This record gives sequence, C-alpha cells and structure tokens, in this order.
Amino acid sequence: MVKVLIADDHTIVREGLKQILAQSVDLSVTGEAANGGELLEKVRTGDWDVVLLDLNMPGRDGLDTLKQLKCERPKLPVLVLSMYPEEQYAVRILKAGASGYLNKRSAPEQLIEAIRRVSSGGKYISAAMAEKLAFELETNFQDALHNSLSDREYQVLCLLASGKTRREVAEELSLSVKSISTYRARILEKLRLKSNAELTHYAIQHGLVD
Repeated sequence: MVKVLIADDHTIVREGLKQILAQSVDLSVTGEAANGGELLEKVRTGDWDVVLLDLNMPGRDGLDTLKQLKCERPKLPVLVLSMYPEEQYAVRILKAGASGYLNKRSAPEQLIEAIRRVSSGGKYISAAMAEKLAFELETNFQDALHNSLSDREYQVLCLLASGKTRREVAEELSLSVKSISTYRARILEKLRLKSNAELTHYAIQHGLVD
C-alpha cells in the first residue's frame, strides 16, 4: 500500500484527490496539510511514501517548501500538482528535487500513474513535456536569460506575462504590490527589457506563456 500525504490549501481539492485515489486499492491517503509549514511538520513526525504538493499555497512558497522538504527527507518522492502549465515550471520543479510534475487539469488516470511511478523510484512528466525538454537541450536552453531569475522572480514573470496586473499578482502570491514592483524591476534588469510589453513578448518567444 502506497501511503500518500496531500498538501493543498483548498479543502475541496484535497477531498477530490482523496476520492480519485480511493478508486485504487494500492493507494491510501493517510495525511493532509493546508500549507507549507504544516506539511513540513507532518513530514518530520510521520511516514509517507509520496507527497502530493500544490505549488501555490499561502504562506511559504511551494518551491521553497519543496527544497526544504528535500533537504530534510531527500529520499521522499514529491509529485507537484499545479494549475500552471508544465512549460512554465516543470524544469525548475525537477531541479528543486521533485520526482514529477502534473497539471491539475490532467486526467485522474494520469495522477494515479504518476503516483505509482514516483513511489517506485521513477520520474514523471508528460510525453509532450519530455519532447519539449529534449528540444530545449538542443537549443542552448541553459543560455536563456530567464534561467538567471530566482524562483520568485520567475513566478512573477510568468504571471505578469500572462496579463495579470501587479495587484492581481500580489494577491495570488500573498505579497504586497510594492514587493511585486520590486520583483518586476529586477526581472526587467536581468532580462534587459524596458516594459511589460517587452516582457510579455519575451515570455511568448521562449514558450513561457501561451
């Protein structure tokens, strides 16, 4: 039996995930957490085979939580679930130590397959993402300027480029508008850009947004 710990700040999402996993006799949800801090406390005191981690929870950032979790429990497989497209975050998530990345719009069968794969020591990304990664490795992906951004700066870049205002981004990330403005200024400097229009063009050009 694979013991699963679900970390998501939405109760309805956790309940939905439990219902999906209940259909498989080899999977059992034995723990829940509503934020990063709660997840880390549970991992320190309990025993699980897989963690399902939502990337965007209030309080501690999902990527920071992932990195801390992997520092404390390096062998514990983590499957990240997110509403963000794979092309935006999969590479950073895997580099941070996750065993897989799955969009929340994926079919229940994909979720079950992903949990089984990472619990047995494997990695999980979609076939489309695997093809994209292979292509990027052939086109000097490491030279892209956005790879110099911090995780938070990258997150702000993707949200601004998707058309959200600074206030909307601040609300989504539980930060102040002033903080978002500061991140935006750093992003423009690192990417050698001058405006939101150029930022959006850059993101589209590099496949970071649709």
